[in-house]
Amino acid sequence: MFIPTTPQEIELLAWPSLDVILVSGDSYIDSSYSGIAMIGKVLLDAGFHVGVIAQPDVNSDLDIKRLGEPRLFWGISSGTVDSMVANYTATLHKRRSDDFTPGGLNSRRPDRAVIAYTNLIRRYFKNTVPILLGGIEASLRRVTHYDYWSDRLRAPILFDSKADYLLYGMGEHSIIEFAQALNNGLDPHSIRGLGYLSHTAPENYLELPSFEAVCADKKAFIQMFHTFYQNNDAITAKGLVQKKADRYYVQNPPQMPLNQAEMDKVYALPFERRQHPFYEAQGAVKALETIRFSIPTHRGCYGECNFCAIAVHEGRTVSFRSEASILREARLFTKDAAFKGIIQDVGGPTANMYAMECAKKLKSGACAEKRCLFPEVCPVIKIDHQRQIEMLKHIRQIPGIKKAFIGSGIRYDMVMADKEFGLDYLKEVTQFHTSGQMKIAPEHTDSAVLRLMGKPPINSLVRFKQAFDRLSLEAGKEQYLTYYLIAAYPGCSDREMKNLKEFATHELHVAPEQVQVFTPTPSTYASVMYYTETDPFTGKPLFVEKNLHLKEKQKEQITAKTFPISVKNSYRKQSFPHNERR
Repeated sequence: MFIPTTPQEIELLAWPSLDVILVSGDSYIDSSYSGIAMIGKVLLDAGFHVGVIAQPDVNSDLDIKRLGEPRLFWGISSGTVDSMVANYTATLHKRRSDDFTPGGLNSRRPDRAVIAYTNLIRRYFKNTVPILLGGIEASLRRVTHYDYWSDRLRAPILFDSKADYLLYGMGEHSIIEFAQALNNGLDPHSIRGLGYLSHTAPENYLELPSFEAVCADKKAFIQMFHTFYQNNDAITAKGLVQKKADRYYVQNPPQMPLNQAEMDKVYALPFERRQHPFYEAQGAVKALETIRFSIPTHRGCYGECNFCAIAVHEGRTVSFRSEASILREARLFTKDAAFKGIIQDVGGPTANMYAMECAKKLKSGACAEKRCLFPEVCPVIKIDHQRQIEMLKHIRQIPGIKKAFIGSGIRYDMVMADKEFGLDYLKEVTQFHTSGQMKIAPEHTDSAVLRLMGKPPINSLVRFKQAFDRLSLEAGKEQYLTYYLIAAYPGCSDREMKNLKEFATHELHVAPEQVQVFTPTPSTYASVMYYTETDPFTGKPLFVEKNLHLKEKQKEQITAKTFPISVKNSYRKQSFPHNERR
């Protein structure tokens, strides 16, 4: 069933009232890829009465009052993407389209959506039940962060909003504990993954430099971020506090990741895999084309790219579903009248991290001074693609499945590091699971920029490309690699972009048509670099291109089609589907 979003649906269910109302910046798509849908279904499964209000009009009470007032709490999310990232390009132009809005026009999601929605509730419901922030926008803005769109540091988002609590990270455990605490009249303040404001700091919590201190001193901001980043592992993290004026933002330690049985349970919940009819009547959402018949196999990422926020939202530990759970979902697709036999994606934040995690990390937590894949693949993690190979083979054998593509990005360094099964995996993917183009993300090729990105050296990319080309030829398929590349990253000048252009031309034999200009998203090391113009790992000054016109010029250096005749014949177009980057 759909989570109700109209009074008529609630009446048909014979519910006397709603316990929880979830408010989202996306249209309501009932899919496990939607955080609001997942949290709503988890709450329903626990016995709570839940309603959804998607993309309410912030200039009237028409939408926000539609379902009345919940008995326990309001839950607010900006949607699948931070609202400022969703609304503006890297060069600060307003985006015209929105894949999560009916009709595709970017006209329904307000800037700083969680703040706007909290204000909307406070305007029309005086002295209401608690308001809880969640989702990626709240999660990544939970401590003092650099905000690219206002070009300044902003305080923890609970200070700027009028909300009462914040849940960060993946919230299935925390949301149930929070709902049960309120339902039973208990104090929720000790729940893992919870943030709140207080006039006192709990004992034994680490105190970050105050908001005032980090605004006055960029070195203090760098140190603050180091402490924040190092306290994101559920096993080792301490509670954190940060003061602003006379109040503290208090952040409890992270919630534990779901184990496999718990993962299987939440992904077995009954999702409709469709847009709610109430919102579908306003127009279709483009995002549904990609996610409707896709299977998330795992969550979390230990890649820790410095421009990516997954490490502080989903976590550095990969949790994965059982093969039985994945195959069950694939079989369900074949019973859907709209299914044409094509699974768009079998993957996660990084497709080939499925069923691979470090035993030491699972027992003792993530290493404080070491990364799993940078500057090289750690031998302790034991890269092994065998289980994913078997899972993909079993999906192909299901009657009614014509193709099961891997649409998520693949870590080529992991493939090349797997001496036993890496090439077998690549052969499997090139032969059966690539839809003409395989996505990989070198992001750059200059060694200095790659170090600042936390990306591997380029030698593994060259070997991967050679293997991919050979295996595609053996399979009799004309297939190409799609290279995700970034311009105007901290430390990248025209010289580094020229190096990238030359490498793409002479080594990769491509001239990419689309390259992303770097966007400093909140709570990433890259945003720290951008704001402070300092390498946070060495303390050395760092060139950062901040002129919008010159950022575009960097991008044009790689997209300009000026290359030798010998390379021109091997040139292939590359396309980057909107909003598929992390």
